[in-house]
Amino acid sequence: MADEKDETEMTEEERVAALKKKRTFKKFQYRGKELDSLLDLTVDELVQLFPARARRRLSRGLKRKPKALITRLRKAKKEAAPGERPRGIKTHLRNMIIMPEMIGSVVGIYNGKVFQGIEILPDMVGMYLGEFCITYKPVLHGNPGIGSTHSSRFIP
Repeated sequence: MADEKDETEMTEEERVAALKKKRTFKKFQYRGKELDSLLDLTVDELVQLFPARARRRLSRGLKRKPKALITRLRKAKKEAAPGERPRGIKTHLRNMIIMPEMIGSVVGIYNGKVFQGIEILPDMVGMYLGEFCITYKPVLHGNPGIGSTHSSRFIP
């Protein structure tokens, strides 16, 4: 009898483990379109989903440097082994709009001093690269240092 109870408990534990493995994650959607369908859209159809500023910019066509960045990202993705992150591509193009085909790429965005490596995620579609790379060091309001007040200047 005791063995039968142990077996039923094990099966319940196994069921719980199976349910945890089976958890489904929320599918990414951009303006009601799933990621797979976003990748299938033409540039003109994709532009209609973007906000007004991005629509205006893309309606005027991609210039030479943004096109070069996209081709370099494609090449890096192609060279990477399946399931591995592609090598990082450095760029100064902070005003580049993130397109669906850039998802999964690693981009080194220049912040004025160094290149910060950012992995492009689905949530970033339609935003600018510069939004993910801060150009200044936030002020740390901590202890006052020398020169902060008149009394701290006095050194006996």
